[in-house]
Amino acid sequence: MAKARHNPREMAEIVAVQALGFIAGEPDRLGQFLSESGLGPETLRAAASDPQFLASVLDFVMRDDATVTAFSKASELHPTTIAAARQALGDSHWQGDGA
Repeated sequence: MAKARHNPREMAEIVAVQALGFIAGEPDRLGQFLSESGLGPETLRAAASDPQFLASVLDFVMRDDATVTAFSKASELHPTTIAAARQALGDSHWQGDGA
């Protein structure tokens, strides 16, 4: 029987959704993310289905050592796994991130 293969993009989206949950779990971090993304809490769930948005979530988490370290510990994912997930989502940018 063949071993199941995981689509790297799907796995990256799962990591990004975990990162979004991590961001949402801390009110100050969530407020900063919402402010920078231009989203409101009511639109966050819908945006989570957009791969470009998910890439911006990982960008937010990875932009400073303290945040990526905290997410790494919370998710039990190595920082290189988080970086690989970001790379798998491509170079596109979310329109609301000011980029």
